[in-house]
Amino acid sequence: MTTMQQTISPVDGSVYVTRPHASQTEIQQALTLAERAQKNWAGTDLAERQAICAKAVEWFEAHQAEIGLEISWQMGRPVRYAKGEVAGLAERARYMIAASETALAPVTLPDKPGFTRYIRREPVGVVAVIAPWNYPYLTAVNSIVPALLAGNSVILKHSAQTPLCAERLKAAFDAAGLPEGVFQFLHLSHDDTTALIQSTQISHVAFTGSVPAGAHVEQAVAGRFIGVGLELGGKDPAYIREDADLDAAVETAIDGAFFNSGQSCCGIERIYVHASVYDTFVEKAVAIVNQYTLGRSDDPDTTLGPLVRASAADFVRGQIAEAVAQGAVAHIDEKNFPLSKAGTPYLAPQILTQVDHSMRVMHEESFGPVVGIMKVSSDEEAIALMNDSDFGLTASIFTQDIDTGITLGEQLETGTFFMNRCDYLDPALAWTGVKQSGRGFTLSVLGFEALTRPKSFHIKTLG
Repeated sequence: MTTMQQTISPVDGSVYVTRPHASQTEIQQALTLAERAQKNWAGTDLAERQAICAKAVEWFEAHQAEIGLEISWQMGRPVRYAKGEVAGLAERARYMIAASETALAPVTLPDKPGFTRYIRREPVGVVAVIAPWNYPYLTAVNSIVPALLAGNSVILKHSAQTPLCAERLKAAFDAAGLPEGVFQFLHLSHDDTTALIQSTQISHVAFTGSVPAGAHVEQAVAGRFIGVGLELGGKDPAYIREDADLDAAVETAIDGAFFNSGQSCCGIERIYVHASVYDTFVEKAVAIVNQYTLGRSDDPDTTLGPLVRASAADFVRGQIAEAVAQGAVAHIDEKNFPLSKAGTPYLAPQILTQVDHSMRVMHEESFGPVVGIMKVSSDEEAIALMNDSDFGLTASIFTQDIDTGITLGEQLETGTFFMNRCDYLDPALAWTGVKQSGRGFTLSVLGFEALTRPKSFHIKTLG
């Protein structure tokens, strides 16, 4: 019996997409096809792989408006911002297409009389990509495009909240002329996803999601000796030094906290502000947040959409209520955001002060439109608090003293250090995390390493 998955839109609670889960026969057919297609694909010239990926990007750009609207209805991002994800996909994909020339080139060694020596980078085989709903294309493209460029085939399992994204990726690669079987998607249950990545025909797993789910992926493939990339949670901090350009710092950090309704892996969830500028920072931050318009994602005037589902909003409501009961001060009046109601995905943004690290809102990932702001008296105090976390995806410092900022950044336990910016992935830099934010990395020339295996050639010249 075929089971079905439903995508409930956070916009109005309607069923937006219904899709059948793949059957066991369909799963095995996909694996067999991917394995067979990969062998031929690996033999194509890199230039051909690059050209096909570039054409897929052009397809996305031609369909930007409709894709943006689909994102809004599936996961709730305001339509005025949603189509920007296509621009981000294009930026990352085009960088990786260009970088593949260098990243996939053989490693040459100094001459050694009588010998020829070099190292080739060969594809690992069939790559399983498990993608989340919050940035459904940006998270997926990080692994899919370099995997294909490296000569692998890909099977994508996308979130049940954003199934159309998997289908649009397939349409783009089909239109670009990618050979059959090189890129496929499957709509799967959790149990069948586990079975997929346990298959001996899968050679690498790229996963983006929660810490518990990441632990499950690791356990599922234990003993198979295959590569696993895990991009997991975050509780990313920002520090506003006393010499910061305050207007720029407030605008940047607050946007980093509330964009996408706070549903960003690298969104700012904790802010530490030097005592000398603390009051002014909080005042300016509250003014910005009070200008947000909470509304339906398909309304072009909306600047803050609903969370992905009511349970996610209620989780954040619980964090806020608990913090206030413990002495935190809430600065945003929920009455100014009339759509915000318990039991719905619509949640008013919130700024909390008088917070500390005993409160869940300061150490447990929120993934919603709330940020706690703490006063600090020194760089040393700020760094200690920023590092006091189970996570380490990104961290930001706002300062006009670049040299001191870099020195402080070197002390932070994080995968990416930002100065005077936040919440952005530069495709030329490795995207990685420490602690419970995961392991492995994507993007940059280094991102190809997990998707290839080195093969050494050691040739003795005769005669």
